[in-house]
Amino acid sequence: MNTLFTRIALKTYRGIGLVAYPFMGPFLRIRASRGKEDRKRRYERYGYPSADKPAGPMIWFHAASVGESMAIIPLIEHVNALGINTIITTGTVTSAQIVRKRLPAGSFHQYVPLDLKPALERFLDHWKPDAAIFTESEIWPMTLLELANRKIPRILVNARMSDRSYKRWKNASGLAESLFDNFSHVIAQSKLDADRFSDLGARPVDISGNLKVDTGGLPYDEMELARISRRINGRPCWVAASTHEGEEEAIGKIHLMLKQKIPNLLTMIVPRHPDRSPGLVALLRENGLRVAQRSQNETLDADTDIYMGDTMGEMGLYLHLAQVAFVGKSLKAQGGQNPLEPAMTGTPIISGQAVQNFRDAYTSLLEAGAVRLVSDEQMLAANLEFLLKNPAEREKMAANAHKTLEEMRGSLKKTLHILDSYFFPLTIKRDLESLNNGTG
Repeated sequence: MNTLFTRIALKTYRGIGLVAYPFMGPFLRIRASRGKEDRKRRYERYGYPSADKPAGPMIWFHAASVGESMAIIPLIEHVNALGINTIITTGTVTSAQIVRKRLPAGSFHQYVPLDLKPALERFLDHWKPDAAIFTESEIWPMTLLELANRKIPRILVNARMSDRSYKRWKNASGLAESLFDNFSHVIAQSKLDADRFSDLGARPVDISGNLKVDTGGLPYDEMELARISRRINGRPCWVAASTHEGEEEAIGKIHLMLKQKIPNLLTMIVPRHPDRSPGLVALLRENGLRVAQRSQNETLDADTDIYMGDTMGEMGLYLHLAQVAFVGKSLKAQGGQNPLEPAMTGTPIISGQAVQNFRDAYTSLLEAGAVRLVSDEQMLAANLEFLLKNPAEREKMAANAHKTLEEMRGSLKKTLHILDSYFFPLTIKRDLESLNNGTG
């Protein structure tokens, strides 16, 4: 893609955004009706502020959802300890609810503005960030360009690039270079990720490892854990986590297979997209399974076959309830999901083999004997039966996962070492402002 075509593509993107901007109201209302937007805070998506900006320097952090948000909380705590203000934006209702509970005092939360020039200008004019830090694969064209125009440093941390995304960007290499070149710094999870970002035009690129390893496990409600554990009452229990289309039906069949050998078995299914659950519940019930749907407060009793975990932000709860976890988007779908979350709860992991989006994490866990990869439903059923009947093997896998996680730690320290070169000048700016205002 030549330079002229790239400029035309970006101008077209900007133009479409300006045309679409007046019509975003109905779109956001539809999303709100489906629980994907906070109805009372939709104005934030247009860049309207959620609070007054305090005096002094400001760092803008952005994370797409819960996992990414939890990974950067330690970065925010570090910045706040330096006396620098912070705001974090997220894109999902669940992440907003959880982040606001976990944010250190003095930090602000707001929904991320639409990647449209009017919304971005309004957001940036109010908060006036001195640096913007994004996580993993959050690459928004207008956001990057607007920040670059204002000469605000743009850093991507815990960066990763899936096979699919890399191929797509390579097919538009000119456009990719014009965007990735706008990053002031990229801090990648692995050498492969770093090589891909470099190949697409990012400079400089460093490697830190995965920030999620250095964070605590997923949050959960201890009272709910105790309550549901009493309902389960010692039954063998496993969870199919972050499942995608086709996997839930397979899980139902596997439950029926295993129930012949483990009569009191309980299977929990946590679909990646909970809005699919009504259709899934109907399908499972058609196949003769007794389903209790958590979002509807249906009772989990001794006869329940499937507990449908169709709530947001409770993965930590389900993982602590389960004796074994199957990680989805790996058997009937492609790419895999993050295996570090069950590893951190000490839950033995089984996954399909299509886990290329989390290749490094799975490789480390596999080499340590902390995960089992299966190729089909029969193999998954056999491994589940073995692990559910062998607590000693489950303990061994959990210990191997713990050891692997300890060896993988250190990303936070490496990331902060790089970011401090952006943070420390702001402490000087803060002190000078204090002196000029007579408060220092």
